[in-house]
Amino acid sequence: MFAMGVSSTKLGVIIVAGGVGNRMGASVPKQFLKIGEKTILEITLRAFLGRSSEVVVVLPGDQHERWAAICAESGLLGTHKVCSGGATRFESVRCGLGVLGECDLVAVHDGVRPLVSAEMIDRGVEVALAGGSAIPLVEAVDSFRVATEGGFRVADRSKLRAVQTPQIFRTDLLREAYQTEPQPCFTDDATVVERLGVELGYYAGERSNIKITTPEDLVIAEALIGASAK
Repeated sequence: MFAMGVSSTKLGVIIVAGGVGNRMGASVPKQFLKIGEKTILEITLRAFLGRSSEVVVVLPGDQHERWAAICAESGLLGTHKVCSGGATRFESVRCGLGVLGECDLVAVHDGVRPLVSAEMIDRGVEVALAGGSAIPLVEAVDSFRVATEGGFRVADRSKLRAVQTPQIFRTDLLREAYQTEPQPCFTDDATVVERLGVELGYYAGERSNIKITTPEDLVIAEALIGASAK
């Protein structure tokens, strides 16, 4: 457990932005689509600047030049590191850890979740400081059915939670977890760390912290950002 508080914690951030946007049907990767005058990835990055000691943006190698041009135009050059990712999210996070400097905690965040709030980041840091990890969860609002051999059965919605990012971990814990080999069951950083046998900590996510993967998500994000600006 750390004796320091949120404001004195050195928070490193890895923003994973390796998507190609197939479901978006766009001509550019979804992280480079715009909400208003700014790209999704730019908005995501700005959410962490000033709340972290260092940010690493993980991008496919062929996207570095495009991102550098965006950063030059928007005044973001020199505010973060950029590295190439791997073929999977697991490999991309491991690449990000390889260039991340000294820090107390590491937050791993999806590059296409631009609506994460400062309050949510602070909540996660508090939980991670107390127990070593912090995974954001949101209660399910839809009804669900689970596929079975005979059809479908009703799932108990009260027991279901949606998992979001940023997922925040003590740095040594996350580095140790990523020394393992990738497994099909590794759907996020929490499942990687969980393999160490540690008990995870959880904190409240936010419904507005959506992951933009479809054109409908982009419309919702634009509406939410427009509403918050009023």
